[in-house]
Amino acid sequence: MGVLNCTPDSFSDGGRFMSVETAVAHARQMIVDGVDIVDIGGESTRPGSLPVDPAEQIRRTIPVIERIRSFWDGPISIDTTKATVASAALSAGANWINDISALRDDAEMADIAAKSVSMVVLMHMQGTPRTMQTAPDYSDVVTEVRDFLQQRADFALRSGVRDDHIIVDPGIGFGKRQDDNLAILANLPRFAELGYPVLVGASRKSFIGKITGDDTPDRLEGSLAAAVWAALHGARIVRVHDVAATRKALLVAESIARGQVGRFSIR
Repeated sequence: MGVLNCTPDSFSDGGRFMSVETAVAHARQMIVDGVDIVDIGGESTRPGSLPVDPAEQIRRTIPVIERIRSFWDGPISIDTTKATVASAALSAGANWINDISALRDDAEMADIAAKSVSMVVLMHMQGTPRTMQTAPDYSDVVTEVRDFLQQRADFALRSGVRDDHIIVDPGIGFGKRQDDNLAILANLPRFAELGYPVLVGASRKSFIGKITGDDTPDRLEGSLAAAVWAALHGARIVRVHDVAATRKALLVAESIARGQVGRFSIR
């Protein structure tokens, strides 16, 4: 899953893809680089970020989705917690919903997800993007996050979302301390046991910088290590900024693991 932030303030590439032309050009490059899913967001969810009005999210993302859909038939994901944004994106050609609130933020989101028959990513987050890193706290982070994802998957099922359309994301960096992030990655098989594809988004995040000492733009090697680890320990999808480098790293790791050339993909 390749990240396409149509935002001025995302933690890694905020402001780079604000125009339709630059966003579409980046999507084209990710496709050339072998992306499986393009994840488009119009609202930064970095620590300390403030909500963006749904109308502004729609203004930022819909023209980009329409353009990409005009030349690509692969999965397009809308990264939003707002039902009106998701509905507009699905009408424009998106077919995945990536909801960091796990269908909690907007009461209408579950119904839209069920009726659209789209893939739905349910992510764990303690608090909100504005407050999540203020003082996150867990007694047993792996068990608590796993139980939360099970509960939200059960809610999605009760709301009419098909079980084969649910994806779970333990939410690396979303209301997590350094040790929490590492514990989640070390215990990914526990999340895979839920029976749903697991998505991991570790690319360029601060826990990597705390280990390597690198600033955000310089965390490629750490991001590749996290992506390979995740893929070899139960993740079916990795959400990344550096598509070409990640795909090559995954290809080598999978080839070693399987003894033959393979391909990582949910499909």
